[in-house]
Amino acid sequence: MINISREIHSLSSFKRNTLEFLEQMKQTGKPVVLTVNGKAELVVQDAKSYQKLLDALERLETIAGIKQGLEDVETSRTTTLSEFEQEMRQKYGISS
Repeated sequence: MINISREIHSLSSFKRNTLEFLEQMKQTGKPVVLTVNGKAELVVQDAKSYQKLLDALERLETIAGIKQGLEDVETSRTTTLSEFEQEMRQKYGISS
């Protein structure tokens, strides 16, 4: 988790010490929250950690989709293949 007291800095501090911040992010894998006029405005993160975050999000979305599909099957909110095929043919004007 992000350590609020350590990982929040002003944008001007980031500008003055960019290389140090980059090294810190690479070593820790943690993002840095940047403030403008005392309010959190930006989150800066190294590319490897950001990709890891995107991959985790994709896995979670996949799991949620699978759970929804299983729930649909359990509650009979499904369509047979032939019904689906007929619907797509009609929707896109495809003849049999």
